[in-house]
Amino acid sequence: MKILYLETSSKNCSVAVSDDEKLLCVCEEVSENYKQSESLHTYVEWALEGAGLSLKDIEAVCLGKGPGSYTGLRIGAASAKGFCYGLKIPLIAVNSLESMIEPFLGHNYDFVVPLIDARRMEVYTAVYDGHTGKELSPTEAKILDETSFEEFRGKRVVFVGDGAQKAKEILDLPDAVFDENVYPSSQYLIRKALEKIENKEFEDMAYFEPFYLKDFHGVKKKKSEE
Repeated sequence: MKILYLETSSKNCSVAVSDDEKLLCVCEEVSENYKQSESLHTYVEWALEGAGLSLKDIEAVCLGKGPGSYTGLRIGAASAKGFCYGLKIPLIAVNSLESMIEPFLGHNYDFVVPLIDARRMEVYTAVYDGHTGKELSPTEAKILDETSFEEFRGKRVVFVGDGAQKAKEILDLPDAVFDENVYPSSQYLIRKALEKIENKEFEDMAYFEPFYLKDFHGVKKKKSEE
């Protein structure tokens, strides 16, 4: 099955194409300016071209559903739905944190903890088994303080994501590894996507919404502007 993957939940605008588990092409760029709105469809074109496929060859779309940037998730979800409606193919959605842990599984860590920077000392996080990738604690919005994650003192744990730097500065975990140069990436959605296809876990596109985790806090308009 030829699958298109979209991951737009972070500063990394990321598109990949696979043939079953074989990665055919990935096109992505990390930008401080969140380039999803201007770059996503160009990256889809480039990824398909690199894979030697056309859009009509795609048989399913997998979306990194968040948590993460509200605007980025809206753009990714709208594009994924558009492709699925137009091509009459199924939509699969995978927690974006799962793509962050994939490169670290089987590397002698007991736990992998993704940390997506939210605001101030807040992160989006979950805890995964470093060997199997099994979720050990569910995704949550967590305020970091000196006592956070102290249950991992002396354990082989790696914290990954753009929230890892502020975690390193405040957590008293001298044995932990911190890697802040990690973002959700479409190329690491493949394993979970194939699991969901095997189990026929497809999204109902009429009701699907990204995993925002928190309500959007926009700028409230003045009455005169409404």
